[in-house]
Amino acid sequence: MFELRGRSLVLGHALLALSVVFTLTPFFYILATSFKTEISIATGEILFDPTVANYQQVLFGRRSNFVRNLSNSVTVAVISTAITLAIGLLAAYALERQKHSRLISRLFLGWTLVFHVMPTLTLVGPWYLLFRWLDLYNTLTALVLIHVVLNLPLTVWLLMGFVRDVPVELEDAARVDGCTPFQVFWKVVLPLVTPGLIAAGVLAFVFSWNEFSVALTLASRASATVPIGIAQFAQQFEIQNGPMAAASMIAIVPALVLMIFGQRFVVQGLTGGALK
Repeated sequence: MFELRGRSLVLGHALLALSVVFTLTPFFYILATSFKTEISIATGEILFDPTVANYQQVLFGRRSNFVRNLSNSVTVAVISTAITLAIGLLAAYALERQKHSRLISRLFLGWTLVFHVMPTLTLVGPWYLLFRWLDLYNTLTALVLIHVVLNLPLTVWLLMGFVRDVPVELEDAARVDGCTPFQVFWKVVLPLVTPGLIAAGVLAFVFSWNEFSVALTLASRASATVPIGIAQFAQQFEIQNGPMAAASMIAIVPALVLMIFGQRFVVQGLTGGALK
């Protein structure tokens, strides 16, 4: 493995520190803005008297619907993530362990990759017509189904790597001991791919939590999610910078907590197969 020394080490640390600064500066700017008054924001004050008025307006204001947005986002993200993991694990196991030609797996995975790289906005129109016809327009059910479709390709790709790492000999030994196919999957495969489920679940939840374009088109005020709730603080004739920053900071918390606890599994899932 290549090791940095001397000037290279100093340069590497400097670049790393610079990257951290560029990454964290917007975060701290929004955090500071969330505690400023509109006058302090407009005048660009660096030293200011902190206030929690923006958070009070976001959470308890009469014109704010942000608590409802949080509830909608939690509902959609949790349900869609659970469905995505259930379908994704079964699909990954079937594609990795099937006894048929590998051509089927390659064609399926190729299609999921093509679908994953397609711009989401190209599908919003057909989805709008479909859910209007099914009488699911402006419902959380529609958002759940769409988020499952959007997150499933990446989930299958990640979980196939973890299923591939499970030795087939363990499954054969379980069958010899009298386990049924379901028992083999439940007692042998599932415990070993749990880190993969955590990694895929964290990513699916974060992607669902942050999804904006579909929710903007297919959600009304009652079914709007957190990204839509944040955007509503920017109106045609007024931009409420303080409340928008406060809402952004509140919205960061769930995804940040998940990433902190699941970071190790996410890195393992994204780098699986890179080293042997």
